Amino acid sequence: MRTFRVWAPKARELELEIGGRRRALRAEPDGWWSVEADAEDGTDYAFRVDDGPPLPDPRSPWQPEGVHGPSRVVDHTLFEWHDRNWQPPPLASAIVYELHVGTFTPEGTFEAIRDKLDHLVSLGVTHVELMPVAEFSGDAGWGYDGVALFAPHHAYGGPTGLKRLVDACHQRGLAVLLDVVYNHLGPVGNYLEQYGPYFTDHYTTPWGKAINFDGPFSDPVRQFFCDNALMWLRDYHFDGLRIDAVHAMLDKSAVHFLEQLATQADALQARLGRHLVLIAESDLNDPRLVRPREAGGFGLDAQWSDDFHHALHALLTGERAGYYLDFGKLADLAKALCEAYVYDGRYSVARRRRHGRPPAGLSGHRFLGYLQNHDQVGNRATGDRSSHLMSVGALKIGAALVATSPFVPMWFQGEEWGATAPFLYFTDHADPELARAVREGRRSEFAAFGWKPQDIPDPQDVATFRRSKLEWAERERAPHRDLLDWHGRLIRLRKRNKDLLDGRLDRVRTHFDEQARWLVVERGAITVLCNFADEPREIPVDSHRPQSCLLCSQDPIRRLPGHMELPAESVVILGPDASDIDRD
Repeated sequence: MRTFRVWAPKARELELEIGGRRRALRAEPDGWWSVEADAEDGTDYAFRVDDGPPLPDPRSPWQPEGVHGPSRVVDHTLFEWHDRNWQPPPLASAIVYELHVGTFTPEGTFEAIRDKLDHLVSLGVTHVELMPVAEFSGDAGWGYDGVALFAPHHAYGGPTGLKRLVDACHQRGLAVLLDVVYNHLGPVGNYLEQYGPYFTDHYTTPWGKAINFDGPFSDPVRQFFCDNALMWLRDYHFDGLRIDAVHAMLDKSAVHFLEQLATQADALQARLGRHLVLIAESDLNDPRLVRPREAGGFGLDAQWSDDFHHALHALLTGERAGYYLDFGKLADLAKALCEAYVYDGRYSVARRRRHGRPPAGLSGHRFLGYLQNHDQVGNRATGDRSSHLMSVGALKIGAALVATSPFVPMWFQGEEWGATAPFLYFTDHADPELARAVREGRRSEFAAFGWKPQDIPDPQDVATFRRSKLEWAERERAPHRDLLDWHGRLIRLRKRNKDLLDGRLDRVRTHFDEQARWLVVERGAITVLCNFADEPREIPVDSHRPQSCLLCSQDPIRRLPGHMELPAESVVILGPDASDIDRD
């Protein structure tokens, strides 16, 4: 026998439909209903609220027929794990690799990713971060419009496929992070509101009604999302979660939902005896997210560092539209490297107000640094990667600054070889009216960046999805082979050098010439010289520091008294260990 429970505080009656029969649920305190029924692993079932149509379980563990189909029982105790005594590497030493299940391989499945894990291990990756996998409408999508949050997507391989992937990663020494979305649900298959007040009209979000984190009946809603996070960590053995757009979680409670989530995750960590991490995406530049709860923070482990990305991207591309209006100077990048936030109470032209507050005292390990991620590529009109926007020289500078930064470095799928496949926005909605709305909304969204509507691919066209799949064979061709080698050497250098693994922001030193377009970054005994200019530059160096060339992106490098002359768009990494000399 299995107990089926569901929270539906406004329902007059509830029925479980299973095995061709209906069974009435009995009312319990606080809006809960329950019933016992014979159900083994693989049994399909649904609920009927007030004699309405059959609906999926809000906590459905599997939706094999998609968002509108019946739920299916999953017995998590039946899976045989092979990761006993597994411990993930510390986030402070991590090399994070973000990927999208549907486009990472031609097959687009959990199973197919397992065949590519040796590539990630060889590159030096320590943490694989999966974009959202919770059940969403159709077969293809980014995953940020999930609706059955407890169910791994059917087209990717369902619960067993996901467990096999995580298990395989652990056996190869790879930790696994999962992107989760707790700020909204998708527009198709979202049946939560038919069960209870999961949403509120008190706030609005870009996606419609906000999650009810602080209104009447919000306690069970908050626990619903906490339970979802704990399930991924406990039942699927994930090592951590990346929490999407926490600035869109509207909660005025004395104990914010994120603090509650972090507290419960810490308790689970103690029970499991396995280290777990929570990483936030936020555009608030608010260090309270990652400050310890004892110091008045929410107690999350880290957050994405968009200011570092924007400063680096704007310098390497020259783009100034949209939020890049606030960036473009070497001074911005230098500040990001030393202080994480560029906007720490400073006036933002793009926002037309002051933005952020100083992250004083925080380690660089509280921030993830990157040149690309799914947002910064996919939220462009034509899914342009850095490899479409920059020269090979600029790509190598960007990779070097990510790898030698005081932050936790992260790369987006295919970035390591300068992949040519775009990463476009794609959906698979069956409703023609919704498809039209998504298409038109996508085009109007990019007006601020000056992109023409006719240049934006149709998200509903299956060709848009297929174009976004990586072409693995190009790794063996120039210049991709060279870029892959460069990324591998940078990662190896970071891993073996204690100064590059140091997260102390107060130990980072920068010097730059805005007009000549060169930057020097000092990390202990390591010096990084960057020439952003399109012609050679003489860059001053400290003659009292070790001058061995550990890595250089381009020859010839000329040594001059007190200077080094770098070719156009190049980077050199100097350090004390002459045995590490490595040239392109």
